[in-house]
Amino acid sequence: MSAQPAPPRVSVSIRTRIIAAMILVAGAALTVSGILVSVLQQRALDARAVDNLRRSKAALEHLIAEGTDPDTGGPLTDPSEIVRTHLSRTFWGSSAGEVGFVEGSLYWLPSQEPRLHPEEDLELMAHVAALTTGTDTVYETFTSAQTTYRLVVIPVRGQTSTAALVHVIDMNRYSQSFHSTMLLYAVSAVGTVALVVPLAWFAVTRLLRPIGELRRATDSIGEADLATRVPVRGRDDLSALAAAVNRMLDRVERAVVARRELLDDVSHELRTPITVVRGHMELLDPSDHADVVDTRALVIDELDRMGILVKDLLELARASDAVAPTPVDLAALTDAVVDKASALGDRDWVLDASAHASCSLDSARMTQAWLQLAQNAVQYSAKGTEVGIGSRVEGDVARMWVRDRGEGIAPQDIERVRGRFVRGVGAERVSGSGLGLSIVESIARAHGGRLDIESTLGEGSTFTLVIPVRPGGADSGVTP
Repeated sequence: MSAQPAPPRVSVSIRTRIIAAMILVAGAALTVSGILVSVLQQRALDARAVDNLRRSKAALEHLIAEGTDPDTGGPLTDPSEIVRTHLSRTFWGSSAGEVGFVEGSLYWLPSQEPRLHPEEDLELMAHVAALTTGTDTVYETFTSAQTTYRLVVIPVRGQTSTAALVHVIDMNRYSQSFHSTMLLYAVSAVGTVALVVPLAWFAVTRLLRPIGELRRATDSIGEADLATRVPVRGRDDLSALAAAVNRMLDRVERAVVARRELLDDVSHELRTPITVVRGHMELLDPSDHADVVDTRALVIDELDRMGILVKDLLELARASDAVAPTPVDLAALTDAVVDKASALGDRDWVLDASAHASCSLDSARMTQAWLQLAQNAVQYSAKGTEVGIGSRVEGDVARMWVRDRGEGIAPQDIERVRGRFVRGVGAERVSGSGLGLSIVESIARAHGGRLDIESTLGEGSTFTLVIPVRPGGADSGVTP
């Protein structure tokens, strides 16, 4: 029996998930707020209801204490008359009502309208009738088939008779306005959540725009397109992410370009010596000893040249890799480079200046670049001439230079000698592959810096490595 294919998974975009989360959070917040308001308001209503019951009891007790009929001025001592007088003078609205009991039976009803008619609830009346014959004031909550009541039963005892005042509050009517308010709140909450949807859609769409641009940019990156970058807008986390991706794409582009250049250089520069070696080997006459000796010398020379070329190409590729900068004492580094450079040739080595500061750089790579400049100075200057090495800090950059009194470079050739396999005037007298300055510039760029060249033909040249003092790597972007 063949296995059934798995059902396709439903893809939900991150925008939909964020909007759903926002709606859930908004709905939960409004729900919790509604519950808290409902609980607090219900407690407040209960407290107000109890306060009304106590005020009714206080009014009755005040009337008993005075012992005088407010209307006639005569004595007021009969419990039934006290209850009747109280009922004639009080009004509690449509959600509350009072009735009077005499000797355990319903006897007095107030005349004010509108009012609550508790006497119509026979279940309630049967319940309170048993309480009116007691001697203590009773506060109760009673639920009948009709509604829920908060009530107080206040007995009034005389010498020969007893009466009782019953004050009743219908809690459903009493909280009707509260229920209306909560219903309005619920409708408003639903409307608010409905309003959140388009606002959230608009806000999240704008918020996630950099992610969409990031996806499109990364999708378009390939061998044919290495220049696409993500637009950076604002200063939020997504903008920082876009900037980080752009820096990553810069490194990718540099790596791919370096690989292409390396392959082009290898294929271009090795083709000639290989052709030379092959041609001489094909024309070699094994029986001619002199031809064998000459061909052997030529092949060895070409192989040596290829070895130097391969070494320089590998060094150039390695120089393009990321560096590992650490805080370095420039004064100590400068002294070390001067000591090492003095072994490169018979020159008048001079320490021009020494920066007493710390700079973040890869000490080994920078020493390599600096000594390469010193080697170039030796190659293009005469014995005994002065070669100066120095360093200083200017603002946010450190300058490390080598100057010579050599042949110099023509103004139109200063930019050209930066290229690969390009050599300056007098190169026919100097061994090398023409990759020295390319290696130096690659190391400088890996530090986020550059190589400055100042030269006067016939007088000498000054090569200066300009490196940021603070860490930043290839992305710090020292401007010329």
